[in-house]
Amino acid sequence: MSTSIKDTTRKLLDQQTQSGKHKRRKINDILARYGIAFGGMSVIVAVVLICFYLLWVVLPIFKPASIELEKDYSWSQQQLLHLEVEEYGEIAFGLGANGSMQFTDVESNQVLATFELPQSQPITAAAQLDLKGMMAVAYADGSVQLLQQDYAVSYPENKRKLTPSIIYPFGEDAVSFADSEIKLLNAKLWEDGLLLTGVTVDNQIVTKAFDVEQSFLSEELELEEASSATFETAFEPAYLLATLGPDWLYAIGQQGQMSAYRYEDSEWLLQETKQLTENGAEITEAQFLLGQVSLMIGTSDGVVSQWFQVHEEGGVSQLTRIRDFKLADAPIKHLVPETRRKGFIAGDAKGNIGIFYTTSERLLKELSFGQPIQDLAINSRSNKLLIVGENGQANTFFVENEHPEISWSSLWNQVFYEGYTEPTFTWQSSASTNDYEPKFSLVPLSFGTLKAAFYAMLFAVPLAIFGAIFTAYFMAPKMRSMVKPTVEIMEALPTVILGFLAGLWLAPIIEETLVGFLLTIILLPVFTVLFGLAWNKAPDVIKHKVPDGWQAALLLPVIVLGTVFAFWVGEPVEGWLFNGDMPRWLDDHGMNYDQRNSLVVGLAMGFAVIPTIFSITEDAIFSVPKHLTNGSLALGASQWQTLTRVVLPTASPGIFSALMIGLGRAVGETMIVLMATGNTPVMDMNIFEGMRTLSANIAVEMPESEVGSSHYRVLFLAAFVLFLFTFAFNTIAEVVRQRLRNKYGSL
Repeated sequence: MSTSIKDTTRKLLDQQTQSGKHKRRKINDILARYGIAFGGMSVIVAVVLICFYLLWVVLPIFKPASIELEKDYSWSQQQLLHLEVEEYGEIAFGLGANGSMQFTDVESNQVLATFELPQSQPITAAAQLDLKGMMAVAYADGSVQLLQQDYAVSYPENKRKLTPSIIYPFGEDAVSFADSEIKLLNAKLWEDGLLLTGVTVDNQIVTKAFDVEQSFLSEELELEEASSATFETAFEPAYLLATLGPDWLYAIGQQGQMSAYRYEDSEWLLQETKQLTENGAEITEAQFLLGQVSLMIGTSDGVVSQWFQVHEEGGVSQLTRIRDFKLADAPIKHLVPETRRKGFIAGDAKGNIGIFYTTSERLLKELSFGQPIQDLAINSRSNKLLIVGENGQANTFFVENEHPEISWSSLWNQVFYEGYTEPTFTWQSSASTNDYEPKFSLVPLSFGTLKAAFYAMLFAVPLAIFGAIFTAYFMAPKMRSMVKPTVEIMEALPTVILGFLAGLWLAPIIEETLVGFLLTIILLPVFTVLFGLAWNKAPDVIKHKVPDGWQAALLLPVIVLGTVFAFWVGEPVEGWLFNGDMPRWLDDHGMNYDQRNSLVVGLAMGFAVIPTIFSITEDAIFSVPKHLTNGSLALGASQWQTLTRVVLPTASPGIFSALMIGLGRAVGETMIVLMATGNTPVMDMNIFEGMRTLSANIAVEMPESEVGSSHYRVLFLAAFVLFLFTFAFNTIAEVVRQRLRNKYGSL
């Protein structure tokens, strides 16, 4: 009786224990299932959020410009010769034809200050000297007055206040320039020089160059005449434009005639004559773009064309028409270049206004003023636009135009940049001068990314795939247990160390022994194949002394001796074929050689990619079911036939995944390409030249970029393109892997 009670009690306890175990197992299964699902969804959400964040930063660069009317009032001055808005867009300066100078508060239309020119003579012409408010005014007697707008900054009650005034850096006396009245005036001022050019009423071109010096006692600027010239053109100039230096002088007629003069040995020499218009169109306005490299020519058919000097073979320069911008059908009457970038504002005879950017070839915004325009101006920050109509109506607009230099064409198409001989794909995000033209082409960076990945995969794929095949299929288990972990542990090496060694140690060695190194790449496969053939023909007595699966160890002396032989032969071969210096020979024959080049990157990055490809491929081949290989061998197939017709097709999904994962790793690699290349964004498949990749470019330039700038956002766009690259590769890998699995999964 007691025994049955004990048995019953034990059974109940066992049932309770089993029930508790089942409950715990069920709870663990539920937690594992939902934990894995949550982790997977978290990864997907994180990737999607990264994508959306990149897009959120990038999208503003494609936002169109906007213009908002701020003030509408009447302008008190009549017959404006010059209109200008100071940097902050708070005060406007107007020069009237009667010599009055007026500073007006743009917000309130209050006249803050008025000034008169010191010479009581009629004004015949006016010109802007620089971007700091310096001006030149021509009087009827041929003299020129030099003056400058000045804005004193003060902070009464902790509030910024601008107090405008007129100063005369060269004194209030006018500068003697011409013997007769000047109808056209152009002036340029630089650090130590001043150039005055003008056209007299009898169509004589007069030029005077001055040296600018600062007085030791009064600290005033003094002018000392350096050269002067007077000459005629074959037509009546309607526009006269000169560059700093002095360098170039362009005389342009209303019918489209143009004469270009170059300043050499204190003389103006005629370099070129050209017809700038076609089909009877007349030139109605001409201005320099920022930097004074590009001529902007407005015509009677509403077109603004960009021209600049293009250097041809033999050192000859030709003024070339680069691109056109269409506003409307009315004649262009006003061209106002932006003072900090390569944009301009055009206004026509009917009051149509367009904001353009040359590099991106964009019409950013167009508006209608509703009446003919007397003058217009925009501040140096390009966010305040002032327009004065012929009837005195004045409008102030707030302009939002943060990223005009970016367009799909400037990012992905060839662009004809100033100073270049042809359209190119170029990345150059910064320069030392303020008038530089941003070059944001992503093509050379994308090309460099694919180039680096190509050479890395070219080096890594044969070694990794063939090594994995031999290790998984032919190698003895004990040897495999040593080789596989050794290769996999290579992946633990930091890429910054690999890049450091490649750039500072490997690159100089390759440069010094280039021929020997190339011979090593060629001869080692040959020696390996020859050794395999010799081993196959060797007597069985010799072959049986090496345990099956350990034959790979015999290749170690072959590799060492083959490498030594290649480097030993390399020196006489280099002396015989390349005059003892192959890098210099390549440079002399038009193939540039950079010490840090694609060959170095391919080796270093291939070394980093090999463990990934090798490990996944080896696992895929080793995981092929043994009954497939045993069945193939039992049916009389050789090991090689079994490998090529059974093992490799079955393992092909894993092999392809290994290749695509390795390619994705190579595309996204940063530190190796950053340290082992010259980081030059060139587009050349030459293995002896470097490149710049998307990832390396982001690493180099992101710390220097201004947050929110076009440069900053384009770098995020580069990151988004890199994201798309890896996403595309992974998607292709998954699609192909699934198809291969469906095809060979039934084996």
